[in-house]
Amino acid sequence: MADMETDVLIIGTGPAGSASAALLSTYGISNIAINRYAWLANTPRAHITNQRTMEVLRDLGREVEQEAYLHATEQELMGENVFCESLAGEEIGRMRSWGTHPMSKAEHLLSSPTFMNDLPQTFMEPILFTTAAKRGTKARMSTEYISHVQDADGVTATVRDRMTAQTLTIRAKYMIGADGGNSLVAENENLPIDGKMGVGGSMNILFRADLSKYVAHRPSVLYWVMQPGANVGGIGMGLVRMIRPWNEWLIVWGYDINGPAPEVTPDYATEVARQLVGDPDLEIELISANTWTVNNAYATQMQKGRVFIMGDAAHRHPPSNGLGSNTSIQDAFNLCWKLSAVIKGQAGAALLDSYTVERAPIARQIVTRANQSIGEFGPIFDALGLTGSVDPVKMQQNMDARTASGPAAEKQRAALRDAIAFKKYEFDCHGVEMNQRYTSAAIITDGQLEPPFAMDEELHYHPTTWPGARLPHTWVFTAGGEKLSTLDLTGHGHFTLLTGIGGEAWADAAAAVGTDLGLTIKVHDIGPRRAIQDHTGDWARVRDIRDSGCILVRPDHHVAWRADEIAADPTAELRRVLTAILQPKGAA
Repeated sequence: MADMETDVLIIGTGPAGSASAALLSTYGISNIAINRYAWLANTPRAHITNQRTMEVLRDLGREVEQEAYLHATEQELMGENVFCESLAGEEIGRMRSWGTHPMSKAEHLLSSPTFMNDLPQTFMEPILFTTAAKRGTKARMSTEYISHVQDADGVTATVRDRMTAQTLTIRAKYMIGADGGNSLVAENENLPIDGKMGVGGSMNILFRADLSKYVAHRPSVLYWVMQPGANVGGIGMGLVRMIRPWNEWLIVWGYDINGPAPEVTPDYATEVARQLVGDPDLEIELISANTWTVNNAYATQMQKGRVFIMGDAAHRHPPSNGLGSNTSIQDAFNLCWKLSAVIKGQAGAALLDSYTVERAPIARQIVTRANQSIGEFGPIFDALGLTGSVDPVKMQQNMDARTASGPAAEKQRAALRDAIAFKKYEFDCHGVEMNQRYTSAAIITDGQLEPPFAMDEELHYHPTTWPGARLPHTWVFTAGGEKLSTLDLTGHGHFTLLTGIGGEAWADAAAAVGTDLGLTIKVHDIGPRRAIQDHTGDWARVRDIRDSGCILVRPDHHVAWRADEIAADPTAELRRVLTAILQPKGAA
């Protein structure tokens, strides 16, 4: 007999693991989360928090969303990526990033009820983990996963208490491996990983120093230092990242991946900081230093039987585009409602097969995008004349040439402007963050063709209610005048059906089918003199159906199915769709 039993065992309490624990506990599913370390993240690592992730936190509760904003650096201070010779030296150029350009800001405001922000992992993890623990997660720190075996009814994991060296067994119906880029869970299950690990080497130097005189007038998350003779292992020539404005910082510095990782002493860290800041007398308070590798790998299969992987275990990439923790938390949002439905008997185990089908393409997309973004620094280096020589003196002369008069210098300046502007594919890539569309057995299109993207699908979000897409956000209003997002009407662990005048029969259908399948289907009738009203007409413009039609939304905000108008037999139609999606036991 196992020492402990639970519905779901979660290996790892990073963004993916803690989000999974919080979601499962919110849905009423028992879970145990273990972490081999004594506590949560002790370095800021991930930090860019996009709107889609904030929607997940909002779904966990407005108090969770608001706590994130409380600790985050707000979007306006994320500012403009600055390219310079040092923080104290000459500025080369800058680009408005992270939705702060007026046109991008408008798109952000139209796309979501939430706001992008900068929330270091040292703040995000405790928010998610505390939410999980408050809602019922049983957490064990200093507990190391060793191995597991699967059988027809569950998973038995062997773990080690690192404080007592005691070996324990945990029995679960399902197990989630959220154990990072060197995932032992993925290795033990022999899940296929495409790509290559360790394509570059970098180190992080975390320190405190008041740099406000260099940066407060040009707030930014990232200051890119183009400095001949510097090296940063594939991320750029030098990076000074804001952790807390304006006195806590992280420097990213490179090393040769083919050699041993360097030892970062306080003297060495101070020297690097002085070089990139451009202040020879700068004194820093060194907090920590660690090395890491740049990876370019993703799982093509994210599950096997009763075991699933997510987060860095499934997508291993550099921090470009700020996609890491965001994608990890969104993995959890996709999987956990499905686990809940299966464990509660509302769905058959076949529903779980849609996790890999839906999320593995996302893993591939974001790993490809993050590594591509590294290469897109090349045109900046080319425009500055930094790639044609290894001589620092010559490289500096090439950079200085842009300040001269004449056709050559004018051409160089134009090339530099264009190269910096092109970095919007890393620093303002709203479509990559928001355009995720799923195609799987858990989506019913009834042959409806996917709408084309009207604009660049990486840069711009394209709202649509086509099944598989995330439900578009618009503001609607209660009869009492409260403003709500359409996303607020959905999620929270339930299927939701949205309809309008003439679609009242869908509510009766939802009640009947919900009773048959043992689940709650929430229904919102949107229209004049209804409980939810569309005063601006924005919902009517984006819904892509007639008043009497309906949109069935999954617990993760993705559209599961839609009908253009009322069906001849709404109950039969809704039963057909939900039976196909959930594949409950005994379904024909």
